[in-house]
Amino acid sequence: MSADEVLAYYTQPGPLSDAGDHREALRAVPGDISSILTAVQGILVHQDLAAAYGFEMPEGRRTTAHFRATEPILGRILEEDARPLTEPRAPERRIACTCRTFSLVTVAAMRVHGIPARARCGFGNYFEPDWHIDHWVAEYWNGSQWILSDAQMDPVLTEAIGFEFDPADVPRDRFVVGGRAWTEYREGRLDPDKCGLTIPGEQGAWWIAGNLIRDVASLSNMELLPWDVWGAMPEPEDEIGPDLTALLDELAAVTADPGTAANVRPRYESDDRIRVPDQVRNHLRQALEPVIAAD
Repeated sequence: MSADEVLAYYTQPGPLSDAGDHREALRAVPGDISSILTAVQGILVHQDLAAAYGFEMPEGRRTTAHFRATEPILGRILEEDARPLTEPRAPERRIACTCRTFSLVTVAAMRVHGIPARARCGFGNYFEPDWHIDHWVAEYWNGSQWILSDAQMDPVLTEAIGFEFDPADVPRDRFVVGGRAWTEYREGRLDPDKCGLTIPGEQGAWWIAGNLIRDVASLSNMELLPWDVWGAMPEPEDEIGPDLTALLDELAAVTADPGTAANVRPRYESDDRIRVPDQVRNHLRQALEPVIAAD
């Protein structure tokens, strides 16, 4: 696959990053990176971080965090407030979501403007001391290299956590993609019990493995929810045996480097252990759900 083919692939929308009927609403956002990030921050709010903005998230508004595709996400935003996406909503009127939603909508906006972009799943080590917290960011091509960008980190959150770098250019040792995290774990340089969430039982090698598979899918334009489970993803109680270890070692070797990450796509397409099926298990809802919702 040539470099031009890679960039062309990540400029076109995928099944979940397609804005559909709302493409023109995204196109009306100025096409520079700063404007895109600011617009996304003005329409979304992380469902678990409402307190940082001075309000409590009503349970009834959390359902939008389960929306998998960009089109219904933007549809709900514009249904509640038809103003242009460049006009920020009050925090309590933004759409409740997760870091994955921030990344997905950012990627959709970048692609509408012809910027090659993709969502990456891995771990941010800037939220809690000594922890690699489950997280997603966007990765875009700036004309010469791939750059990590964290749209969730608006001025409110950057001040709250003491964010020390530009959210539009996150250092690769501060956001660690799934493949790099797996490699560092295998080499004994990353404690798996500090990878995941700080909730008891929500960390471990199984979490690193799951995020690696989610990252592989995202590199193939299938940006699933952080709690979607399919294929070879291990459960917390599962032993990661030699066959799965070998597969994850192979995937990590390709995806840890942004320059080679796109090369994982043929393996994704040919391997049922990592390819996203028509239905996945929503772990939070404990239910099988279609990846592409019927109209």
